[in-house]
Amino acid sequence: MGELRLRPLTVDDEAAARAAHEELAADDFAFLLAQRREEGAAPETWAEYVARLEDQRHGRRLDPGFVPASFLVAEVDGVIVGRASVRHELNEFLAVWGGHIGYGVRPAYRRRGHATAILRGCLALCADLGIERALVTCDLDNTASAATIERCGGVLDPDLPIAEATEAVSAKRRYWVPTA
Repeated sequence: MGELRLRPLTVDDEAAARAAHEELAADDFAFLLAQRREEGAAPETWAEYVARLEDQRHGRRLDPGFVPASFLVAEVDGVIVGRASVRHELNEFLAVWGGHIGYGVRPAYRRRGHATAILRGCLALCADLGIERALVTCDLDNTASAATIERCGGVLDPDLPIAEATEAVSAKRRYWVPTA
């Protein structure tokens, strides 16, 4: 097995990324961020979507409620095995629910250490961004993700270890993870 590499999406990734999105939809997990659909206009093309993610990474033309963030795919031997979102800062929502890092692994590639490698790569990116400790959350019932976060040094938030569910968001465990 080759080394896991985190990289931005490209226009050539459309078929693989859409397949991963469909696979993870069965787990109620969105592999891809939502594509824009302006009222009365055609949906954005894949090239426009990739360009929007690049703009978001650089903090340009952010949608309301969004922060600068890097959307990355995790690739091993040329195959997309997962994805990650690294938020460069926290807004009010992310400070409780989303955290700095979100990640997912395609079902066929789980239990191979990819989640840990993805999270470690994201923590390195956070360190490069000047974030000393990253907030990482997971669903309360996601014991595999909790174990991954703890394996990477995550400690439950002493002030708010669990964010209770709302109509829009499931209950979350909240961890602080050192980036260095």
